[in-house]
Amino acid sequence: MESRIERLCVERGLKMTGQRRVVARVLSEAEDHPDVEELYRRASALDQHISIATVYRTVRLFEEHGILERRDFGGGRARYEPTEPGPHYHLIDIATGKVIEFQDPAHEQLMHAVAARLGFDLVSLRLELFGRRRDGSAPPPDRDPPPEPLSDSPEAGRDLRLRDPTKGASR
Repeated sequence: MESRIERLCVERGLKMTGQRRVVARVLSEAEDHPDVEELYRRASALDQHISIATVYRTVRLFEEHGILERRDFGGGRARYEPTEPGPHYHLIDIATGKVIEFQDPAHEQLMHAVAARLGFDLVSLRLELFGRRRDGSAPPPDRDPPPEPLSDSPEAGRDLRLRDPTKGASR
């Protein structure tokens, strides 16, 4: 079955070689934000003939065609995720490196209002929060709790939704 990334590649005119399909499949199945070395490790488990150079070239090609987005969450390595329609945000646990994706329509509205007040039309929005758990405890193994609201306002965070990376929708 063709993955969403494979469909995007074909729609954007990319020739889908076997090795590109492997990288696309690995990216489509990823529930995290892997770096190139991790992508290579996963891809080489599926195709022992794939090289790290091929993975680097494929990632760069996918990024140039708007199929992947590069993220810098610290740690000195770029990490990647499929381009998604609509904004979503990242909360990075600085102790573990775990990335929690979430959506917050109230924040999005606020940022559009700020841009408008300053005389701009907002064309892109990116938010990356870096934090440490308050009590130092680890989250339950199956799922992180929702992040705290973005302000003290009772309205902030009201519509906060965690994204399910396997479905591209909110939970």
